[in-house]
Amino acid sequence: MNTTSMTDAPADASANRPVRVAVVGVGGWGKNLARNYGQIQNAELRYICDLEKSNLEALQPVCRPMACTTNFQEVINDPDVDAVVIATPAPTHHPLGMQALAAGKDVYIEKPFAMSSAEGRELIELAEKNKCVLMVGHLLEYHPVVEHLKELIDSGELGGIRYIYTQRLNLGTIRAEENALWNFAPHDISVILYLLGQQPTDISARGQAYLQPGVEDVMFMVMNFNDKAMGHVHVSWLDPHKTRKITIVGSKRMAVFDDLESTEKLKIYDKGAELNLDYNNFAEYVGLRFGDINIPHLRIGEPLRVECEHFLSCIRNRTTPRSDGYDGLRVLQVLEAADKSVSQGGDRVVIDKKNSDQIQ
Repeated sequence: MNTTSMTDAPADASANRPVRVAVVGVGGWGKNLARNYGQIQNAELRYICDLEKSNLEALQPVCRPMACTTNFQEVINDPDVDAVVIATPAPTHHPLGMQALAAGKDVYIEKPFAMSSAEGRELIELAEKNKCVLMVGHLLEYHPVVEHLKELIDSGELGGIRYIYTQRLNLGTIRAEENALWNFAPHDISVILYLLGQQPTDISARGQAYLQPGVEDVMFMVMNFNDKAMGHVHVSWLDPHKTRKITIVGSKRMAVFDDLESTEKLKIYDKGAELNLDYNNFAEYVGLRFGDINIPHLRIGEPLRVECEHFLSCIRNRTTPRSDGYDGLRVLQVLEAADKSVSQGGDRVVIDKKNSDQIQ
């Protein structure tokens, strides 16, 4: 995890008082963010903000914030607000984030944190100029199972990673602002990049819009990496199955993370295939290995709580979040390349890494 120090910070990070937070957009996922910041001891939920008064009224008994408002300017003009958490519809992420950063607030933005790489770079540049913490809501990077998988990969327990494929499927949650890839896939793309520790070299993708013209309901995307590893992402809101699954195939072992499992979320398979040479006749053959299945005992808390506490820690200590703006930018680059590939009938699109930092 990147823990780069941020000096001359605008917020009083050394104070013992709670970090004062405003959550903007509480009609969907934002209500879960508001609930967490309302419960964390070293945070003070200063505001909840939403254009719909009914969303604010529904949260009052749960969060008991100091103020409810439909006016975003009221939030960012308040000098007592340290941090702004933005969970509004995706097209509003960039303009709201820019206003909050311009006001000197530390900012957390839900995925996708912008609708283009150009917008993402503007947010990063303004955050760096004003020495503000900028964090992107890539929730799965804070999931205990994903953290354990990262340890297994980095230690070599799974061997060389050959490919990772993810499935994020459901019937419903249909959006008009962004297609299924932009709505669902940032989670899976960010996890694959986090686990492999590198940016893909090229992307190919196919998708179809069945319900709304120009808004793909189902998409399949392939990422290629320098070490011959592959990543495959399948997303759909037009599917009979609700699926949240990540499968990792290594040269030594394989792993499956099923987030819908209540207890046995992670299974490690001692299975593999190797090319062998029979010295009796010098023939090559593929040897298959079938071993045990290991189910690690992991303490699974609420990943969102872990993510919220990480944001607060970065604010207090003036350190760079694990899912910082550059992490968000790399995901945006993949999404843009996938869109271009879809428009070109699935052609391979090379990732331009000229303006993105190395993954740390």
